[in-house]
This record gives sequence, structure tokens and C-alpha cells, in this order.
Amino acid sequence: MNMARTAYATPGAPTRTGRGLEYDVLARVTHRLKSASESNDRRAFGALVRALYDNRRLWTILATDVADPGNQLPESLRARIFYLNEFTQQHSRKVLARQATVDVLIDINTAVMRGLRSDPIAPPAPQPPTRAANHAGPRTLGREVAR
Repeated sequence: MNMARTAYATPGAPTRTGRGLEYDVLARVTHRLKSASESNDRRAFGALVRALYDNRRLWTILATDVADPGNQLPESLRARIFYLNEFTQQHSRKVLARQATVDVLIDINTAVMRGLRSDPIAPPAPQPPTRAANHAGPRTLGREVAR
């Protein structure tokens, strides 16, 4: 009964935006990458492998999303995100082979997180509606970098 009450109760946390959710996922993965790379524990490599796996999955999801023809992001941004996925996949293999450090992956994630935290490009100032605008039909909003 308690669970039923809480299911219909007013949520205590504010509604999250797509950008906020993306930021949180990147932050968690990045934190895990940092923690595992800074640890001197013998089990740290296992933690690093798991964090790299999750980071690679995240970047695969981002690349899949921007490859979708219906993605509303600017073409140049979509191309850069897709390239970052390719780089992340290749560099992760080097880290797993102990031929490179995880630092550049942390830097990439941190830069993307900064971009997600910054204000999106401000839309143009609203204009008074015109007769044509009244008949233009519904507008669609662009999707975020990833769902």
C-alpha cells in the first residue's frame, strides 16, 4: 500500500531535461574512469575495464543517435560527435592493452559535459505571429545529443 501511495505522490525532485540526464550519465562514467585510473589497488584494472566498457557503450549510443537521419542537431556537430565515438573506441583499445592512459577520454567527456552545462544557443527573439505562421502547422523540437 505504501508503494502505491508513493507511486502517485507528487515527485520531490524536479523534472530532468535531456541535457541534464546526458550530463549525469557522462559525469558518472567520467568519475568512474578517474577513480579507477587514480587507484593503486590491484583490482583497479578491473574497475577501469568496467568503466571503459560503459564509456564505450555511451559513445556508441551517442553515435547511433547522431547517425539517425531524423536527428535535429547541426550536421557539423553530428559529425564531430560521431568522430569522437570512433576516437573513443580506438583509444579505449589502447588503454585496455596498457599502451595509453585514460586521461584523454576523461578530457573528452569533461569537454562534452561543459558543453551540456553551457546555455544552448539562444533562439531568435519571438516575432509576432503572422497569418502564414497561424497555418504553418506544428513545429518540432530538435533532439538532444542523446536520449
